[in-house]
Order: sequence, then structure tokens, then C-alpha cells
Amino acid sequence: MKNRHLLTTSLATIVVAALVVSGIAPFDRATWIMEVAPAVIALVLLAATRKSYPLTTLLYVLIAAHALVLIAGGAYSYARVPFGFWLQDLLGTARNPYDKLGHLLQGFVPALVAREILLRGAYVHGRRMAGFLCICIAMAISACYELIEWGAALWLGQGADEFLGTQGDPWDTQSDMLMALIGSSLAIAFFAAWHDRQLAQLPKA
Repeated sequence: MKNRHLLTTSLATIVVAALVVSGIAPFDRATWIMEVAPAVIALVLLAATRKSYPLTTLLYVLIAAHALVLIAGGAYSYARVPFGFWLQDLLGTARNPYDKLGHLLQGFVPALVAREILLRGAYVHGRRMAGFLCICIAMAISACYELIEWGAALWLGQGADEFLGTQGDPWDTQSDMLMALIGSSLAIAFFAAWHDRQLAQLPKA
């Protein structure tokens, strides 16, 4: 329990520090606000529920990793993240693929969050049905995010280009959702057993 508390405290400290540093001189302030907003909301929710509804260590680590990806995207804008240029050279892609990493995690992490909530609350029985529903939930979240991006584009006009991160790709929305589908499917296929073991270790309510 002590080691778990140290880990979660360390993760929170790293995310908050990254958030502060990223906000000092981001590439575009409006883009930064929109990109880091989900990370800030997650931090607040996790802090508020850390005692009443503690999550598995696996989820805390994954949520922190996802938050750091969002924060980096907000600081540089997704099309300009240095790690993305390294990936572009490595993979030989025509564009900076960092935003695809974000959308992969946008499927991966919510799928396991949904799985934890569904199984702990006994809202669904059976691993296959739970897996199917978790992928559906992750895809619904991905679709809603794409609608938010569309709304931002209509509201901000050209000012939304950095937030959208399309880099001239007419199929960006579809490929974003494909990455979320891949991420959620990988999470359920390869992390469910690990997740089950961690769920069994949580203190009973």
C-alpha cells in the first residue's frame, strides 16, 4: 500500500510539473488550453476519488502516460512535437504521426477505464461482453472528441488548425478513429488478464 501511494503521488507530481512547464510558453495558447483540458479534468477527478474510488495501479500509470502525451501535444501542437518527427523519420511517414499516438491511447486508456467501472460495479457479466462494450465505449468517446474538434473548427475557423492537427490529411478523422479502435482492441486483447489480477487486489468496498 505504501509503495502504491508513493507511485501514485510520483505520477501526479510528474503530470502537474509537465503541465506547469508546458504552459509557460506553448506554441499556441488556445491550442494548449484545449489540448490539456482533458488531462486537467482527469487530475481533478482522480484527486477527488482517490479515497472513495481508488483505481488499479495499472490504470493510474496509463492515465498519467496519456496525460503526458496530451500535455506535449498542447505545448508544441501535435504537428510539431519533436518525438513525432523522430517517429516520422523512423517510420518514413509523410507527416508527423504524434497525434496518432494520442488517438491510439484515446482508445486504449478509456477501454480499460470502462472495463474497471463495468466489472467493479457488476454492470456486465462475462469477459467477452465486457470487452465488446468497452471497445464500444472507447469508440463513442473517440467519436465525441471528433465532434468537439469539428465544433472547434467551426467556431475558431483557421485558428483551429493547430488543434485539429490534420496536416492536410482529408481522412484524418477516420484514421483517428481507426487508431482508437486499434488501441481499445489491443487493451482488451492483451491487458485484460493483467487488469483482472489488479482488480482482485483492490480493497473491497
